[in-house]
Amino acid sequence: MVIGNKTFAYKKDALNFYKEILNSYNFGETINENDKIEIIELLKNHPDFERKFSFGINKIIVDKVKYNSKAFHILNNNSEFEAFSYIKCINGKKPPLTVFSNTCRDIIQEDINKVKYQYFSENSKNGQVKCQETGELCKWNELVIDHRQPNTFSIIVDRFIEMNRIDIHSTEYIEIIDGVYNFKNEELSNKFRIYHKEKANLRIVKKGKNSGRAHQARVKQQKKDLKIK
Repeated sequence: MVIGNKTFAYKKDALNFYKEILNSYNFGETINENDKIEIIELLKNHPDFERKFSFGINKIIVDKVKYNSKAFHILNNNSEFEAFSYIKCINGKKPPLTVFSNTCRDIIQEDINKVKYQYFSENSKNGQVKCQETGELCKWNELVIDHRQPNTFSIIVDRFIEMNRIDIHSTEYIEIIDGVYNFKNEELSNKFRIYHKEKANLRIVKKGKNSGRAHQARVKQQKKDLKIK
C-alpha cells in the first residue's frame, strides 16, 4: 500500500503508523508541519475527499470524538472543523452490512456500559471483579461485556434485519462524525435497542476470552447471564 512517499507491506502497518502519529498528541494540540504533510497525503485516500475537504486545509488538530477517543480534525479555510477517520482513509468505504451493524452497536453502547457499571458496583472488591468465564479477578480496563453464543451481536443484527425485512442497501443514515452514523429513521434505532435488550445474554469477561466458549452450544438463559434493565 502506497500513501504519499510511504510504502506499507500490509494495511496493519499503515494503520499503526498513523495511529502512532495520532497518539503522540494530546487533545487540542495542532500537529506539526512534518506530520501535517503525512496526514494530508493520507487524506487523499479518503473516499469522500473532494466533498469533505473542498474548502482547503488550514491546520490539523487532534481532539475528542465520541467516547472521549482521539481523532484528527481539519480546520478548513472557512474556519469550520471536520473530524475524519484515518482508518477509513486506509480501509475505504465499509460495506452496507458493516455500516448497519456498527450503527446498531453504537445505539446499544450506553446500555452495555450501564451493565458493566452495575456489575462492578454490585460485585467489586478492591477495584476488581471475577471474569465470568475464568473466575479470574480483573480490573475494569481488563474486562469487556460479551454477547454469549449463540446470540452473538452479529446474530442479533442478522435476525433483526431478517425479521424487519430491512434493505441495508437503501437504509438512510445521519453522519455524526466521519464514518460514525445514526439511523435517519429514529424509530428504527428504538426498535433495535428494544430487540437487543430482549435477546442479549451478556457476560463480563476478560479481554480475549469474550467468546463464551464453555456455553456456546446452549441457547437457554443461564443464572449468571447479565441483562439490560
